Amino acid sequence: MQYWRQNRGTQRRNISWIKILMCWTHGFSAGLFPLTVLGWPDNTADLSTFYPTSVLETGLDILFFWVARMVMMGMLLHGDIYLHPIIRDAHGRKMSKSLGNVIDPIDVINGITLEGLQKKLEQGNLDQGELEKAKEGQKKDFPDGIPECGTDALRFALISYTSQSDKINLDIKRVHGYRQWCNKLWNAIRFAMIKLGDQYTPPATLAVHTMPPICKWILSVLSKAVGKTVSSLEAYKFSDATSSIYFWWQYQLCDVFIEAIKPYFNGSEEFESARGASRDTLWACLDTGLRLLHPFMPYITEELWQRLPQPKEACRKDSIMISEYPSAVQEWANDKVENEMEIVLDAVSKLRSLRPPTDIQLRSPSFVLCRNLEIAATVWCYQAQIATLASVSSLKILTEDDPTPPDCATNIVNKDLAVYLQLRGALDTEAEHEKLRKKREEVQKQYDTLSQKMSASGYREKAPQSKQDDDMKKLATLLEELEIISEAESKLDAKN
Repeated sequence: MQYWRQNRGTQRRNISWIKILMCWTHGFSAGLFPLTVLGWPDNTADLSTFYPTSVLETGLDILFFWVARMVMMGMLLHGDIYLHPIIRDAHGRKMSKSLGNVIDPIDVINGITLEGLQKKLEQGNLDQGELEKAKEGQKKDFPDGIPECGTDALRFALISYTSQSDKINLDIKRVHGYRQWCNKLWNAIRFAMIKLGDQYTPPATLAVHTMPPICKWILSVLSKAVGKTVSSLEAYKFSDATSSIYFWWQYQLCDVFIEAIKPYFNGSEEFESARGASRDTLWACLDTGLRLLHPFMPYITEELWQRLPQPKEACRKDSIMISEYPSAVQEWANDKVENEMEIVLDAVSKLRSLRPPTDIQLRSPSFVLCRNLEIAATVWCYQAQIATLASVSSLKILTEDDPTPPDCATNIVNKDLAVYLQLRGALDTEAEHEKLRKKREEVQKQYDTLSQKMSASGYREKAPQSKQDDDMKKLATLLEELEIISEAESKLDAKN
């Protein structure tokens, strides 16, 4: 003891150096850990299979002391390292026991009441003041507790959050939104099993060239979604992969394709060929879509995939987990049909926007004014799909020589296409004028912005000629749309 007191300063300096040496040594050894456990420096099968590793879970507070060494050693000695964000609460605060804002993943998966959450706080080591503050925070954030979200929804939400730089502000409402989306997947499979029937056997290959345009479209956008997902996974852009998958399932398969093919299954002999093609396409979409989604939602995709029939020629795998992951199918790609469907969906959206909130369930007659033969041919080809998706009672194609239908609200899709919806009762001219005014402001703003850009100094010298030509075409198109809006306003004034 006497020696310690006399040499206290020296001992403290020695202990400090020992701590620094231990910290450096720990950082060095930990940095090598992902490599050495897989057999490095030998080029083992485990190293080539499992490195780079799947996840490096760490906090930003040790980013320099530990992770930086691991990153530098990994990049120098063997490949790349992926860092996922740190998970925070919905307000962006780091989860901390003292704040009482720690979210247990099990509570998100299984759900928990507010009373259950607060009981967990009471079992902790918070003092009375911290406990009351934490309880107030829980009451504000989870007044009804945490709803049951399931493993798949939590997993998908966390992966989709990875675009948020170095942190995830976890909002349980978003996780629960993906839980509700899982119901959409169930409904899609339930619809398919009813329409496919017990005796359905999928074909070994799809005869895409003989299919209706709506089937060609969904297969084309599916192939594009597969390509985007695979390239995003290879680039470690996991959020982009989830966005691509979600957009295809939600907005293209469920909202458009499944709704558009429902009339084919009304029993009419007229649709016999389209009905068969729709069955084959629906099966191909669900089989491919579930395999595409599987890494992100493994449990629900396994359950749903097991319910799908398999082709007789195929050697069925016991699990979706060991099935081949999808790859883009070049034979499905069809830019022409995708461009046509883009016009169709724009027209559907404009028609839907014309329906008054009070008549949301009412199906009214509708009209489309086509200003050139190409647009007229596209609308004619997809006439049934437009009527079905827009929920209108009929759809009549007009040319510029036809009179404007009476008592109709109007919307402009583009310079070559306008849509009309016949309203019940008197036309609200003020409301129609307001819609046209907003449309004029929107188009005028685009026109002014593009015109200013083209008039800027150096534009003609620096911009490629192809870009200048495209901008000139866009400017002419916007000018034509402004003229069409003026024409619609004049016709509306003439009715007063």
